[in-house]
Amino acid sequence: MAEFGRFGDLVVELGDDFVAVAEIRRAPSNFFDQALIASLADAFEKLDAEPRCRAAVIASEGKHFCAGANFATAEPGLHAVGHHLYDEAVRLFATRTPVVAAVQGGAIGGGLGLALWPDFRVAAPDARFSANFARLGFHHGFGLSVTLPRVVGQQRALELLYTGARIDGERALAIGLCDRLVPLERLRDAARAFAAEIAASGPLAIDSIRETQRGGLAEEIRAATRRERAEQERLQHTADFREGVAAMAERRPPVFRGD
Repeated sequence: MAEFGRFGDLVVELGDDFVAVAEIRRAPSNFFDQALIASLADAFEKLDAEPRCRAAVIASEGKHFCAGANFATAEPGLHAVGHHLYDEAVRLFATRTPVVAAVQGGAIGGGLGLALWPDFRVAAPDARFSANFARLGFHHGFGLSVTLPRVVGQQRALELLYTGARIDGERALAIGLCDRLVPLERLRDAARAFAAEIAASGPLAIDSIRETQRGGLAEEIRAATRRERAEQERLQHTADFREGVAAMAERRPPVFRGD
């Protein structure tokens, strides 16, 4: 594979089989922020315009696919999530190249939202998926209002959102949250092989099918993130949210009071 470009902490390579591999390099946890999502959107907009690319893999260097936003660092990081990041997420969801995610370790909170942007997910057994927002006293975001029910159904989505349950790769496969489960040492190769299967199909047909199935998704994400953003901004100022963040930082169960 040859290097296609570097976009902030994202490195993209392109093979002669029409498959690109985009790797997030923020090891070990690959926490996201506005800059990272903007870099992803920039990269995939360029891949959309590249005739040598017909499918792509999104992967991460290090232990975790994406452990979410780093809520333990600073309040301004939350402000960035609320006021800027979702505009970049809409750009990302509007890109047209089919994408397979290679998920190892954690896809937590907004990291789960990022994992649900691709068309498919290949996971390792050690993968951990969690929409842990309610355990922080917070509203979910990154368009999970749309993507999670699309993938696992409304009732399962509500269960995951209400409880913040953390599920492993095998359970994720059983409920449809991931599409294939492979040993960790084969993860990247398996995701790339899946993308190559897609790239071997007629590109005009894939474009057409994807537009039929996902063409309105970006606008759904735009509408959903308006609501998600408003609720995150409201709940961010509550005692419950402060308790949830403190409990996570201190590795203890939260004690919520409902205020």
